[in-house]
Amino acid sequence: MTNPPVSPNAGGGNADAEAARLIEESIASVREALTGLRFGNISLTVHDGRVVQIDVTARRRLRPN
Repeated sequence: MTNPPVSPNAGGGNADAEAARLIEESIASVREALTGLRFGNISLTVHDGRVVQIDVTARRRLRPN
């Protein structure tokens, strides 16, 4: 009798929970960066599938006289 294939995440429930927590934290950080930003850019830096840096460039629009 052969053993069933083992999923790479088998027994890794804690790893899955940790990955989900990191994703939720990343989403919350991006949401925070968007708060109050009217014009500009948000750039994410990702290493090994994780957001490690968020750069926000805000632009001010000046009205012509």
